[in-house]
Amino acid sequence: MNTIESINNIVSQQREFFLTNETKSIDFRLKQLKKLKSAVEKYSDDIYDALWKDLHKCKEEAFLTEINIVLTEINDHIKNIKKWSKPKKVKTPLYLMPSKSRVIYEPFGVALIIAPWNYPFHLMFAPLVGAISSGCCAVMKPSPYSQNTSEVMQKIIDETFDKNYITMVQGHRDVNQALLAQKFDFIFYTGSPDMGRIVMEAASKNLTPVVLELGGKSPCIVDKDCNIDFAARRIVWGKTINAGQTCVAPDYLMVHCDVKDELIKKMIYYVEKFYGENQQESECYCRIINDKAYQRLTSYLDEGTIIYGGNCDAEERYIQFTLLDLGQQSTDNRQQSISESESAVSVMKDEIFGPILPIIEFDDINKVSIFIAKRPKPLALYYFGNNESSENILRTTTSGGVCINDTILHVANEHLPFGGVGESGMGKYHSKESFLAFSNKRAVLKSSNRIDFAMKYPPYDKMDLIKKMM
Repeated sequence: MNTIESINNIVSQQREFFLTNETKSIDFRLKQLKKLKSAVEKYSDDIYDALWKDLHKCKEEAFLTEINIVLTEINDHIKNIKKWSKPKKVKTPLYLMPSKSRVIYEPFGVALIIAPWNYPFHLMFAPLVGAISSGCCAVMKPSPYSQNTSEVMQKIIDETFDKNYITMVQGHRDVNQALLAQKFDFIFYTGSPDMGRIVMEAASKNLTPVVLELGGKSPCIVDKDCNIDFAARRIVWGKTINAGQTCVAPDYLMVHCDVKDELIKKMIYYVEKFYGENQQESECYCRIINDKAYQRLTSYLDEGTIIYGGNCDAEERYIQFTLLDLGQQSTDNRQQSISESESAVSVMKDEIFGPILPIIEFDDINKVSIFIAKRPKPLALYYFGNNESSENILRTTTSGGVCINDTILHVANEHLPFGGVGESGMGKYHSKESFLAFSNKRAVLKSSNRIDFAMKYPPYDKMDLIKKMM
């Protein structure tokens, strides 16, 4: 059986199972969530080992950024699913009385979940929790680049779920094409904006709803009145987790000219405190996923002045944390020249997705807002400074999420919706937002059979009264 026929059969069988309505039972969903939790705990050591092989990710980082996030999400849904799925009564206007109105939450149906390689376990299983919680069936497609982790996830799914309910398929571009040619009821995609456009185009042919968790260039702004020590430590941490291969990593740094030198000294201090003077020897410093990504990243090193780092090892796919100075934008003319130079500088056009941090100097925070607002809307924005300036940044820019005086941690708060805006994505998830993402909010109005107002029927001779009621 070829790839297309096999995927056709998988989707058909899942659709048949969904039509039995078994997945709509809250007890069924709770049982599946608990099974998933047990399986994750059972295979946690295998997941740790696989993440080390794929990304050189140490056990501590793997726990914090992969396994713990998934287990926390599962526990949250187990605790709250009955409350979230309960029909919600809403008001009914006077002119529709004595009717009653409510919203019910029903699963979309058969969902497709496509995950990337950078957090291969977290970004595959966290959306799956939402699919199970809402009552969907799911076809899962991991990245072929994180092969070791994909193999462990395959084992977990195969042992835990009936393939007619939840299954995982693996492969490269041909499998993606075959999956996107199917008619799914919902698609959840995490990955690059370019692939997101392909997913959305495929979904449009069947008018399939989508959540697209993409990426982009997330700016980090350091103003002159910030706590430099905290800023340096938190920026270095956010940029070096997973060797910068994080969709919400600070992509480029805009720093006020008065504090630039001090910030750079502190950042160098903290990266060496975290990982030692030779980061290559640290067990906590990850590697680049493959040769293609390594070559792309090292090509950026010639596009600015290296003020720290720049050491690389192709055999290990190691790139040292690198600070790349791109200059300043202190006047209108200077700002214009930088904008022109960016057209020839890939490091300021592409999402970096690695441990290279370009630095741009500024002397007017208002110009920073303009600079950011004219670019594609980022997935995250980070600002270090006082409260008044931070509120101004919030007012004059747009992004999927924001951290004030920190980086990345907004993702760790399950009570905050996570997602992008514009080119950085559409739709939100985490906690209740995950349940809602995979659910159709169905409007229900129930009218009385005891009373029927004749004025709503033609020939509308009570129009004046109707207008008053409405």
